[in-house]
Amino acid sequence: MTAPPPMPPAVRVAFDAFPAPARTGCLALRALIFETAAQMPEIGCIAEELRWGEPAYLTPETKSGSTIRLGVPKSGGYALFVHCRTTLIADFREIAPPDWRFDGTRAVLFDTAHPPRPEPLALLIRAALTYHRKAPS
Repeated sequence: MTAPPPMPPAVRVAFDAFPAPARTGCLALRALIFETAAQMPEIGCIAEELRWGEPAYLTPETKSGSTIRLGVPKSGGYALFVHCRTTLIADFREIAPPDWRFDGTRAVLFDTAHPPRPEPLALLIRAALTYHRKAPS
């Protein structure tokens, strides 16, 4: 596993504003996003910036992906958010571990005391990073 790239200063400020347990979880999700993306050269580089004041991950070169955001939901813990008008969460629910929690069509919610297994989550990240890729003709 390679280390994620240096964090842009504005993104660092956003991470630093998260409560410590949520920050730890979100940093682990960040590392998983970059690790997963590194295995997918077809999506191009990953841009890390702020969207709605939260760390966000995009595929600006290929525009193959839907934005992934990391944050702290009102219910506590931490979350991986996707665009609510995609089918990403609905599709992922079908294969996700049965004890995982969701916020409608927009997020997977995590408890700071029980980090998620990375393998199922990597499937959601892969799907998000390729959501807009056109099927070959």
